[in-house]
Amino acid sequence: MEIWINPACSKCRSALTLLDAEGAEYTVRRYLEDVPGEDEIRAVLDRLGLEPWDITRTQEAAAKELGLKEWPRDAGSRDRWIAALAGHPKLIQRPIITADDGTALVARSEEAVREALSRSER
Repeated sequence: MEIWINPACSKCRSALTLLDAEGAEYTVRRYLEDVPGEDEIRAVLDRLGLEPWDITRTQEAAAKELGLKEWPRDAGSRDRWIAALAGHPKLIQRPIITADDGTALVARSEEAVREALSRSER
């Protein structure tokens, strides 16, 4: 499995601590440095079963500068949202764990991290 993190994020650090405590094998991706492209974001959204606005941190300064709260949340605007996430990776909700079974989770809680672990053990 892979986990997308921002090392400054307490939820990311908590997720890593839990993964380590469980002896999980994983790869860390510091997505602010190793920025995912639009196609990669689309693939992760498919795995999450979510839309780009579902994983957008709308309280970030960049979100306010872009006026994201006013953007339509529909199929016609999906590519615009994805481009914003690729162009401003700080807007991406974290941590995201891509599990070995092909799914992904936004792992902001211990329960979500444990769910990712169970999906990877199958």
